[in-house]
Amino acid sequence: MQVIILAAGMGRRLGELTQNNTKCMIKVNGVTLIDRMLTQLSNFKSISRVILVIGYNGKKLRNYIGSEYKGLNIKYIENPIYDKTNNIYSLSLAKKELQEDDTLLIESDLIFENELLSMVINNPYPNIALVDKYETWMDGTMVKLDNENNIVNFIPKKAFKYQDVDSYYKTVNIYKFSKEFLQNQYVPFLDAYTKALGNNEYYEQVLRVITLLDKCDLKALPLAGQKWYEIDDVQDLDIAEAVFANNDIKLSRFYNRFGGYWRFPSLLDYCYLVNPYFPPTRMKEEMRANFDILLTEYPSGMKINSLLVGKYFGLNPEYVCVGNGAAELIKSLMKYIQGNIGIILPTFEEYPNRRDSNTIIAFTPENPDFSYSVNDIQNYFSDKNISTLLLINPDNPSGNFINKSDLLLLAFWANNKNITLIVDESFIDFAVDGTNCSLFKNEIIEKNPNLIVLKSISKSYGVPGLRLGALVSSNKNLISYIKRDLPIWNINSFAEFYMQIFGKYESDYKIACEKFVIERERFYKKLQEINYIRIIPSQANYFLCEVIKRYSATNLTRKLLDNNILIKDCSTKKTFKGLNYVRIAIRNGKDNDYLINVLKGI
Repeated sequence: MQVIILAAGMGRRLGELTQNNTKCMIKVNGVTLIDRMLTQLSNFKSISRVILVIGYNGKKLRNYIGSEYKGLNIKYIENPIYDKTNNIYSLSLAKKELQEDDTLLIESDLIFENELLSMVINNPYPNIALVDKYETWMDGTMVKLDNENNIVNFIPKKAFKYQDVDSYYKTVNIYKFSKEFLQNQYVPFLDAYTKALGNNEYYEQVLRVITLLDKCDLKALPLAGQKWYEIDDVQDLDIAEAVFANNDIKLSRFYNRFGGYWRFPSLLDYCYLVNPYFPPTRMKEEMRANFDILLTEYPSGMKINSLLVGKYFGLNPEYVCVGNGAAELIKSLMKYIQGNIGIILPTFEEYPNRRDSNTIIAFTPENPDFSYSVNDIQNYFSDKNISTLLLINPDNPSGNFINKSDLLLLAFWANNKNITLIVDESFIDFAVDGTNCSLFKNEIIEKNPNLIVLKSISKSYGVPGLRLGALVSSNKNLISYIKRDLPIWNINSFAEFYMQIFGKYESDYKIACEKFVIERERFYKKLQEINYIRIIPSQANYFLCEVIKRYSATNLTRKLLDNNILIKDCSTKKTFKGLNYVRIAIRNGKDNDYLINVLKGI
């Protein structure tokens, strides 16, 4: 068997990275694509030679690889008009060689697991196209299969329909062809196609014609979760470096993305914290029905959106600021407050990260659950020089919860000591009867001018992509400052429309919160079956867990990531230095059961 690698293209979309090198010389985690590919091929004794079709910067590639690579004989074919042709012409230049042996055809901009080559080489079918179920990151040629994995149609870009994506497979651009198939079908059709339609086409178009024949010998071999990526631009490169990173750096690569995990469809995100039961299907359908106008029209300004968020929560709009996520409001608030701030560790680090460390006075509960009460807070801070006190309730990551009556006592205590009390209740609706525990009430805000309450709409309402948060206070100077500090158009039309229609789905939201409480209790019991972690009770949508044997927190997190599950390794936080804690979000029942099975199996 021989291998033909198409490596003539210019890779314009990679910009400066291919200014002086061909695309296969791009490095992924320090190793060029061509080095990785040739090394993988060198593991197969059945491969007699590798033919590289080169063009752009071909001389550099030839000098780099040479005529032999780890036991592989290397031959070169040059496409001198690579800038005027597409890959059908590059392949046609090798039509003589195509007919000399069974052939693997591979495009040079791929990165893939070793297993993919074994799958295709060892498969008994002589003519195989490796394919993968369509995912949103995939671009290029799609195919449709019948029940026996015969390719019944190639779908070019112009014929692509989003309503049909459930039936699409993407060609991985790794093919195995027999000598007979190449001699009797592919090369003759390749000749005819290029004569009729020219050289600015793609070699897959020839395969498309062949699949229309009554007798087609081409089978598809679908992947089953094996990793691969096609690198066309810098975004592809960034994703490939995360997917194919080694264990030492892979976890940090994912954490440093701070979200955007929809780019990794097989990944189960147990790190970021959202409601798995809201919004309902009907609400999402209403959002979709208005997509076109929301995309093409400006959102309203701050005044109208304050009115909307006031309506959303039943608040006086004069007390309300709406933010592009709670993080935007936190940044503005932390700039506004003066003096020292008291915080309870561990905590959501967006707050302390926005402050000079010299202004932070921290209380860390001295117990393995990091639990505390209002009395604990008052006893610790009663003699401390603070002008502001921050409380996350339920706390993140401990899940510690303080009930409403005790919170009001804390607000009264803080007012008597001339302390501003900030309460972040982003997770409160997940608590038992949590929707009735909120401080987002006009009468509470009016009676406590020292009280500032924040809420992330992303988390409990399950819409993190909309980036919505709210801040409430009767302190007119604060509200005026934040509204001036934020852009007039700080939220988009989709977020605005969501707030506008929420009232129609409020009963669905209450049901979703009730379903969540039931699932949390069930998940808690299932997690207790895992003998190497200790689960800390929580009133939020996550559990803080101590890894008590077998693994460190980091090792457990890495093992789960190898199984496409991402949890939070808390040992990266200052408070947990030297300790083994992880945080696990709560998803729906199906996903939670999958996590339990993986935890039991590793």
